[in-house]
Amino acid sequence: MKLTNITLAVALLTLFSCAPKADYSAVREASAEEVQRVEPLSWWTGMKTDLQLMVQGPEISAYDVAVEGKGLKVKAVHKADSPNYLFLDMEVRSAGEYNLVFTRGEESFKYPYIVREREAGSRDRESFTTADMIYLIMPDRFSSAFADNDSEWQGGEYFDGSARPWNVTRTTDTVDRNDPVARHGGDLQGIINHLDYIADLGATAIWLTPALEDNQPHESYHGYACTDYYHIDPRFGDNEHYRTLVKEAHSRGIKVIMDIVTNHCGTAHWWMQDAPFADWYHVNEPYMQMNALFSVYMDPNAARCDRDRQESGWFVPSMPDMNLDNPFVLKYFQQWAVWWLEYAGIDGLRVDTYPYNEPDPMSKWCKAVTDEYPNLNIVGECWDMNIPQVAYWQKDNPNKNGFNSNLPSIMDFPLQRAIITALCEDQVWWDEGMTRVYSVLAQDFAYQDLTHMMTFFANHDHARTGDILRENPSKMKLAIAMLATVRGIPQLYYGDEMMFLERKDCISHDGAKRIDFPGGWEGDSTDLFTADGRLSAPAMYASAADLHDYTARLFNWRKTSDAVKNGRTLHFLSRHNEGARNITDNTYSFFRYTPSDTVFVYINNTEEMRSLDWSHYKEFVSGPVSGVNVLTGENVTLQDGVQVTPRSALIVECR
Repeated sequence: MKLTNITLAVALLTLFSCAPKADYSAVREASAEEVQRVEPLSWWTGMKTDLQLMVQGPEISAYDVAVEGKGLKVKAVHKADSPNYLFLDMEVRSAGEYNLVFTRGEESFKYPYIVREREAGSRDRESFTTADMIYLIMPDRFSSAFADNDSEWQGGEYFDGSARPWNVTRTTDTVDRNDPVARHGGDLQGIINHLDYIADLGATAIWLTPALEDNQPHESYHGYACTDYYHIDPRFGDNEHYRTLVKEAHSRGIKVIMDIVTNHCGTAHWWMQDAPFADWYHVNEPYMQMNALFSVYMDPNAARCDRDRQESGWFVPSMPDMNLDNPFVLKYFQQWAVWWLEYAGIDGLRVDTYPYNEPDPMSKWCKAVTDEYPNLNIVGECWDMNIPQVAYWQKDNPNKNGFNSNLPSIMDFPLQRAIITALCEDQVWWDEGMTRVYSVLAQDFAYQDLTHMMTFFANHDHARTGDILRENPSKMKLAIAMLATVRGIPQLYYGDEMMFLERKDCISHDGAKRIDFPGGWEGDSTDLFTADGRLSAPAMYASAADLHDYTARLFNWRKTSDAVKNGRTLHFLSRHNEGARNITDNTYSFFRYTPSDTVFVYINNTEEMRSLDWSHYKEFVSGPVSGVNVLTGENVTLQDGVQVTPRSALIVECR
């Protein structure tokens, strides 16, 4: 009998549907040595991101792989250069608990894998915006709630009791609060314990420097040399602690931003012992330092060797440079970011050393993450003082070479330098002092989206602002006032609300400025987390109470000001003549405004009283204007003759 195509198809379908299902019930569980890792650790239904599992185990590439269960299927198997890895393209059909079954000849074992239902609304989560104030925390230096997780794992397990891979060695980087580059013992629970302090300060988001495992033998406290991308550092807590932190923060109206590093890992990362591919990271023999020359990407005259050095050179000898041109590496980092967003419910990402990555793969990385979460904000560290070169990295910037980073937000380093430099200058020439701030903001035309710029005057990589400003609380207030009122998304570094100073008992080092928050450790003689502690603090914190209250007043008010959060800017610079010279008077004023809301800001960065010449602003407003002094709560009329005291800001919400 001759079968038609349709009849043949039906026959084949019937044949396969009647085929006996594989019975894996007698297959034993894999030992920790046989399957050392499967990453991502779990997955969800309804994701746009395709799932590719990385499996690590001795000679695992010699095994065939199947799935026990109907809702998860192996679509393709990729072998790596190392025989100890497999990469599995998976089809996710439904939630459930499955087993990956590995078979070689007569030998079989299985490894459990969980797929969960995606939480409703996860894809459409909101992220950080100009409505937020971001409080930057270094977990190791903020507060310690648990002393028993400060130095090492307990036995052979992670802090949460899950098995620690057998081939990971323990760190020798133990706790010593006297050593500025050692661990000091801060943890996630310590942050949870002080979320109310953060909320009361007016912060609506927290950015934690990396909390993932950094198992480097020395100077691991900062977290930027990751050694396990899927586990929180046990000295901070565990993955569930991190989820709890996010939930507790959300209950107080605080968003959580995860600091991630795609450019490099640490030399103690487990895959440095046996990388999946020979080009998994940029092999660096002899050692080649990156050149920190971001201009090579947009410079039409750049030599290829300079670009290669920027892309392939290592950040420092302890931080190997990842090769994102390898599609498996890129996929790994795309999934990793999505996994943490989905698993922990976090609200945004900050990407460290963004221009050190290969630009085109990182553009694909950004697009993959934002395709999964369309409202997600990602801010990149593009540490450059050249405004066009900073603008180059923002999404949809009209770059002449056609490059689009797909990176929503950038950090405003030019404005950061302008604010700090201006506040340090007392005797100024025409282009100095507050003219620096004016001149940077005058170049806002270069940026594609001013609402997606993170503004700040310091972070964990800068010297303490209090030291730079020579411990002058009035200048510190000016920095805080500008941060609270200029355009963008403000970020405040922990302790700057009380003018923390660098340690003076040790040599100058990054660790000296990343100081412990007084009151964050049991037995601290000073507690700056409490109002009573701030009032009774020793002389070095004499201004802590006043500065803290000033900061809290401004940023809690900022939550209510549509003009500051969403308004446009019109700014003015005052000058006067000294003979034939045109001199700035080191003041700066501006309006932030919407059609229905206006705020006036006057920055007096001088040692003298200044009197308003209200007619100077006649193009925006004519005649006196009534309003409320945001800092005092008093009614005020803006007109000629209003006095602004030395080294102070006048901020008026107009009525």
